Amino acid sequence: MTDGFEKMTIQWFPGHMTKAQRMIEDNLRLVDAVCEILDARIPFSSRNPDIDRLAAGKPRLVILNRCDLADPEATARWKRAFQEQGIAILETDARTGKGVNGFVPAVRELLKDRLADYAAKGQVGRPLRVMILGIPNVGKSTFINKVAGRKAAIAGDKPGVTRGRQWISIDAGLDLLDTPGILWPKFDSQEVGEMLAITNAIKADVLDKETLGANFMLRLRDNYPNALRERYRIEPDPALNGYELLEQAAKKRGFLVSRGEYDIERMANTLLKEYHEGKLGRLTLEMPDDRSLDAGK
Repeated sequence: MTDGFEKMTIQWFPGHMTKAQRMIEDNLRLVDAVCEILDARIPFSSRNPDIDRLAAGKPRLVILNRCDLADPEATARWKRAFQEQGIAILETDARTGKGVNGFVPAVRELLKDRLADYAAKGQVGRPLRVMILGIPNVGKSTFINKVAGRKAAIAGDKPGVTRGRQWISIDAGLDLLDTPGILWPKFDSQEVGEMLAITNAIKADVLDKETLGANFMLRLRDNYPNALRERYRIEPDPALNGYELLEQAAKKRGFLVSRGEYDIERMANTLLKEYHEGKLGRLTLEMPDDRSLDAGK
């Protein structure tokens, strides 16, 4: 953690994720390729650290979803970072459908050798099969439904809401295997847990809201100071800690408790809510320069 950031305990024990991960492992043999959907705002933290092991030997496609909420320059840098590792990339906004039409062509390009092999064997009508992976709340089901052009996948905001094995036919030549949204059993890095909580991949209630808000304020101060100036009318003074920045914003909002004391918790909740609503602008919370794509969490 960068100096100035507060430490906190993350109480997160997704025991039901073990069954989901086992199901994914058992079904990998059935597919030709693996597609992982990431949150473009946190491409590192929204990756399952087990993906390299789980998908070993399979062609890979990464979807940077919610690109409409992310910093375009940062997304371009992330795209290059993945491509340098030989991973195909597609930018999308599943909610509006932006970029989704590029999915089927990207899969066919990724698996062109497999298609040629099928053709050589006279199996022209044999469909390609692709497994879709993603953490909870990354927009996986919405993406699948947009690609399919119908409500084919179960969507929900609870981890693991996609249950069982779901094969979804996109067209005569492509079948998708939807999987449960899974997270890993523990976070070795507090920063990863914070990123997931800030973007609502896990409920922020598993963390201390005030500390989460204070640390988020520091990230905004360091990377997007204008967001603080424009939204909260405060100056991102490097001499102030995160709580003091929250207090300044609370003062500007008039969140007075009594006798000059301001409601820091209310301001932290407001900060997170307004970020989720896109009111702070298009922000990316981690950069590829700071992260190794295959680093453990």
